[in-house]
Amino acid sequence: MKLLENKTAIITGATRGIGRAIAIEYAKQGANVAFTYSSSVDAAVKLEEELTSLGIKAKGYKSNAAKFDAAQELAADVLKEFGSIDILVNNAGITRDNLLMRMSEQDFDDVIEVNLKSVFNLTKAVIKPMMKQRKGSIINMSSVVGVNGNAGQSNYSASKAGILGFSRSVALELGSRNIRSNVIAPGFIETEMTEKLDQEVVKGWRKSIPLRRGGTPEDIANVCVFLASDMSAYVTGQTLGVDGGM
Repeated sequence: MKLLENKTAIITGATRGIGRAIAIEYAKQGANVAFTYSSSVDAAVKLEEELTSLGIKAKGYKSNAAKFDAAQELAADVLKEFGSIDILVNNAGITRDNLLMRMSEQDFDDVIEVNLKSVFNLTKAVIKPMMKQRKGSIINMSSVVGVNGNAGQSNYSASKAGILGFSRSVALELGSRNIRSNVIAPGFIETEMTEKLDQEVVKGWRKSIPLRRGGTPEDIANVCVFLASDMSAYVTGQTLGVDGGM
């Protein structure tokens, strides 16, 4: 028996890195996958084909989660196409790193809108169908930076910390309807984005992590499977650090 058999998941920002790994792992565990992307049509088509080849139903939606109406529309489309929404993974995110002295208002607003407002938008869009079903799992992607802060990332850190408070409140509001809300706080995860960094810096980071390695997108995806499945039926309002002991 696959862990997510007959469940439908919405995953935002799924064409690369962590989002892509989650989509593939969910499909392997039997979930039907609706995913969003912002611009990379080719990557979306490729992912759709890869997911479908695993024997599940998959569809990519070009959608901007930071826009309230777009999120409502997405949830309605997925419900029509797939028949249910059992899992929501809010994974879409951007960075506009800079020291506060040099950070523009636009850099702050953009990051809050994409990283935090999108979580509100999509959670609000899926709670009605989830309440009707009397079940659902909402998984929000924060960061170790949202827990500990980081110099040069006050906007990103604020957006990711906001997710913690939002998710706990949602867990309290919707628990009586058997809807769970949890957070994953990844540490240093090695993706296409980190390959562009100075490798000496990366080596230093690896050394400072108790498990002596960076995480993989699959490390995050596996925890996502757990939180989406009935194995975590009594887990809500929690933040799971997946950070190698950072």
